[in-house]
Amino acid sequence: MLDEFLLVVIFAVALGFGFSNGINDAANAVAASIGCRALSPRVAIAIAAVFNLIGAFVGAWFGAKVAMTIGKGILAPEVFLETNSVTSDVAATDVGYAIVIGAVGAAIIWTVAATRLGLPISVSHSLISGLVGAGIATSSELGLEKFFKTLSAVVCAPLLGFIGAFVLMVLIFWLFHKVAPGRVRKLFKRLQWLTTAFLAYAHGNNDGQMPIALMMMGLMLYTGDADHMENTPHWAIIATAAVAISLGTAIGGWRVIRTVGLKVTKLEPASGFAATFSAAGVIEIASHLGIPVSTTHCGVSSVMGAGATQRLSAVRWGLTGNIVAAWIMTFPMCIGLGWLLTIILNPFI
Repeated sequence: MLDEFLLVVIFAVALGFGFSNGINDAANAVAASIGCRALSPRVAIAIAAVFNLIGAFVGAWFGAKVAMTIGKGILAPEVFLETNSVTSDVAATDVGYAIVIGAVGAAIIWTVAATRLGLPISVSHSLISGLVGAGIATSSELGLEKFFKTLSAVVCAPLLGFIGAFVLMVLIFWLFHKVAPGRVRKLFKRLQWLTTAFLAYAHGNNDGQMPIALMMMGLMLYTGDADHMENTPHWAIIATAAVAISLGTAIGGWRVIRTVGLKVTKLEPASGFAATFSAAGVIEIASHLGIPVSTTHCGVSSVMGAGATQRLSAVRWGLTGNIVAAWIMTFPMCIGLGWLLTIILNPFI
C-alpha cells in the first residue's frame, strides 16, 4: 500500500514540476514576440501552450534522449533498485523514493521562488542539481560525465544563442537595408508567429521530457523493472506530462516575461525574430544530442545578442548580470535543497 501511495506522490510532484516549468519557461517562447509587440500576450501564450504540447509528444515518442539523461544518466538505475542475491527478486531501495521526491521538491521550490522574483532560471538544471544533491545525501554513485556535460552546456548554449542571434541580425540588416522600414516590420511581425511556435515546440521537445523521466523513474521503483528507463514511455504518461507543462505555459510567468521581453533590451520585430529563431535552433540541436539544455539560457542570451547589434549599451548589462547570477546559483541552491529534503524524507519512506 505504501508503494502505491509513493508512486502517486511521485506522479504528482512530476506533474507539479512540469507545471512550474511551463510557468517559468513560458517567457522564453513568448517574451520576444510580446516585447516587440508582434503578438498580443494572449495569442503568444496560446501558441506557446499548443506547441509545447506538440513538442513534448514528439520528443518523448521519438527517442526521449533527454529523458534518458535525466532518468539514468545522473543516477544509475542501480541506485534505485536492489536485487536479492538468493531469489533474484528486484525491489525498490529504501532511498529510491526519497531521492526522486527530494530532487523534484528542490527543483519546484527554487523554480517557484525565482518566478516570484521575476528571474528566468533553468528549470532543467534545477532538477539535475536536485538529483545530484539527493544522490550525495544517500552516498549514491553519481553519473559525473553526464553532469559535467550538462555543466558545459551552461557556457556553450548561451554563447551559441548570443552569437546566432547577433549573426542573424547582421544578415537581416544586410538583406533588408534597402527595404522600407514599415515593410520590414510587417514581414517580421508575421514571421514571429512561426518563430514563437518553433521555440515553444523546441522547449516542449527538451524540457517536456523531464516530467516524463520522473514518472518513468516512479514506475521503475514501483515495479522493480529497470527496463522502464529503456522503453518508449506509455502514451498516457506522455500526454499527462505534456498537458502539465502546457497548462503552466498557458498561465504564464508574467514577471519573467516582462524581464526578458521588455527589460533586457528594446526589441523590434526583426530582432525579436532573430532572438527567437536562434534560441530555438540551439535547443533543437541539444535535444537531438540528448542534452538537457536550458531554454532560459538560450532565450535570454539570444535576446542579448539581437539587442547588441544596435550598440552594446542597448543591453541592460546590470540586469543580465543578475540573471546570470541566478543561473549560477541554481546549482548550489538545488544541490543543497535536494540534499536537505532527501535527508528529511529518507527516515519516513
